[in-house]
Amino acid sequence: MTSSYKIVIPMAGLGSRMRPHTWNRPKPLLYLAGMTVLDHSLDQFKTLPDLEHAEYVFIVSPNQGEQIQEHMQAVHPEKKVHFIVQEQMEGQSKALYLAKELLTGKVLVAFSDTLIETNLAFLATETADGIAWVKPMEDPRRFGVVELDQNGLATKLIEKPTEISNNLVVVGFYYFRDGLKLIEAIEEQVKRGDSLKGEYFLTNAINILLEHGARIKAKQTEVWLDAGIPEALLETNRYLLDHGRSAYEPRE
Repeated sequence: MTSSYKIVIPMAGLGSRMRPHTWNRPKPLLYLAGMTVLDHSLDQFKTLPDLEHAEYVFIVSPNQGEQIQEHMQAVHPEKKVHFIVQEQMEGQSKALYLAKELLTGKVLVAFSDTLIETNLAFLATETADGIAWVKPMEDPRRFGVVELDQNGLATKLIEKPTEISNNLVVVGFYYFRDGLKLIEAIEEQVKRGDSLKGEYFLTNAINILLEHGARIKAKQTEVWLDAGIPEALLETNRYLLDHGRSAYEPRE
């Protein structure tokens, strides 16, 4: 089993919420603070141990792959990228399952329209089976949340909770120590038919891992930016510029 990290970025989708901007280019190639959303997404991993040996797995729509591949060759030629085409939109778990042959060893999953700030250096010595990055929110009901035991370990993930007493929202950034176990959990999820309106959510696969005794921690991030809806783009753009995460030198 290889020891290098696999960084999975699911980005398939029509980008309908971002139209008209996505008529001619995929949503990951829209610009924020002088860089593409994809560039900012990749920047999240700059503190990952042994980053130069990491492999990237991009899960794309049939109409996205060529433009994204051209961008990677032009801007990030040093990165080893595998492209997986997702023909049918059946949820996060089904997207990851398409890449099952590649997901051996340590796996990170980051959804392309979610940007966070985190230092990944701790993964060099991390012994947990998984990490789910979270952020406290006043009203978590539109998101998924994680329930923790007294030791800070996850006991259950809940999609769109009806109560707001538990406000630790899962932000869409994950680490799994053994990708094969994640794939096995997804297989069990599909066998159970554990879906919502035809979509298989990753939170349900993680719950299966928990059922089988996996030790999954929650790690808080103070910064969680949305690059997937128009109403959030101005705020996200402003934050990136103000905090030096741009392709431009800040003006005095």
